[in-house]
Amino acid sequence: MKRVIVESPYAGEVKRNIKYARECLKDSLKRGEAPIASHLLYTQDGVLDDLIEEERMWGINAGLAWKEVADLHVFYIDFGMSNGMKYASEYAKDQNIDVEYRTLYCCQHQDKHRSIF
Repeated sequence: MKRVIVESPYAGEVKRNIKYARECLKDSLKRGEAPIASHLLYTQDGVLDDLIEEERMWGINAGLAWKEVADLHVFYIDFGMSNGMKYASEYAKDQNIDVEYRTLYCCQHQDKHRSIF
């Protein structure tokens, strides 16, 4: 099983984005992958507050630490790229991590893939 870091929007329309992130996890699992979506894990009540910038960055950086064991960094982009996703994308580029862009609602079988060298 490929270990996959899943990125999708969180801030803004939080309820919609949580539902979407769960759908992204399911999509990844259906592909035979082992996904982690740190933005769903660390933003739970009593863990970190996404509205506090310092705590938000703790969560983002903790999620990116998974790159040490991840095979792929996947961005689900049906709702665009949030600032956190852009940060993660730049991080992946700087660290030469393989990246894939996916959609659930549009063009399902035409995932955009690029490897960063």
